[in-house]
Amino acid sequence: MPRRKYAWENLTDEQLLEQRLSSLRVRVEGTWLADCVRTLNEELEERGLRLRPHAWISSEWFSPSSTPGIAIPFYLAHPRLMKLEKKMMLDVEGGTWSECMAILRHEAGHVIQHGYQLQRRRRWQQLFGPSSRHYPRYYRPNPASRNYVQHLRLWYAQSHPDEDFAETFAVWLRPRSNWRTRYAGWPALKKLEYVDELMGEIAGKRPLLTSRERVDPLHSLKQTLGEHYKKKQAFYAFNPPKTYDRDLSKLFSADPRHQRHPAASLFIRRHRAQIRQLVARWTGENQLTLDAVLDDMISRCRELNLRAVGPEQKLVANFTILLTAKTMHALFGPSRRKWIAL
Repeated sequence: MPRRKYAWENLTDEQLLEQRLSSLRVRVEGTWLADCVRTLNEELEERGLRLRPHAWISSEWFSPSSTPGIAIPFYLAHPRLMKLEKKMMLDVEGGTWSECMAILRHEAGHVIQHGYQLQRRRRWQQLFGPSSRHYPRYYRPNPASRNYVQHLRLWYAQSHPDEDFAETFAVWLRPRSNWRTRYAGWPALKKLEYVDELMGEIAGKRPLLTSRERVDPLHSLKQTLGEHYKKKQAFYAFNPPKTYDRDLSKLFSADPRHQRHPAASLFIRRHRAQIRQLVARWTGENQLTLDAVLDDMISRCRELNLRAVGPEQKLVANFTILLTAKTMHALFGPSRRKWIAL
């Protein structure tokens, strides 16, 4: 099926940012997203689950408690919008088949929970906690904890009982996940075994929630793309602490004898995209936040007149380790980070 043409496809980024979300008119149907949703439904069918989530386009990923469906962010529905997302956020969440399926399986966990009101069961509450617990503004995950499965980034299962269940369900649902072996000896295995038992119990049963409501559909969103991204970027805003000088001075040189060597600021600039992507993959941190840290490090290197001395490959490796260490300290140190909602 040929891809639908839109008038905004050939606009510049500046012109596109002036468009309202409602004017984009993109849909799940006729795109690669429809194939992803179809694959998700096949996975649910293979497990004997009758509930089939409906999907629609909105501003972000979410699954409302009022309807057994999944909202998918608009940028995934068209390559031009994915390109803009990449420029504005430095990353495209869900932009690959595997990442999109991972998020869909997570959201399907919410759908199944709400569709069958599983949070009302005593055993569910014993294992995951009360669903009524207030969603925190902040959470401090323990990366070493074996009480939770690891599926989405930033140890997301640790943020709330509902997310714990959704993550556990996603691991259980994924074909060939081999969860019994992967989580052998982990307390989290009890949760997976419970999900396996529970899904066997509700297999073939009609869900309690059957509404096909679409919450915050794209056509109802009147903000411009510029306003949307301003708000989204502010969510990841970061005021980096001025604690880099000692570390940067150890890695680079301020010795006047090395003035002929390349400036450390230029060295970081040259390798920033590669290093940023690597550290984001290792730590789960958002690339936009890492970019703010890199901007500050570049500024400090310039102020301190530091030079990149030594083998380039070794410097790249050492700088990557430094950025990773600073990121992990920001994530799990004394100061709390923002809670990131899917």
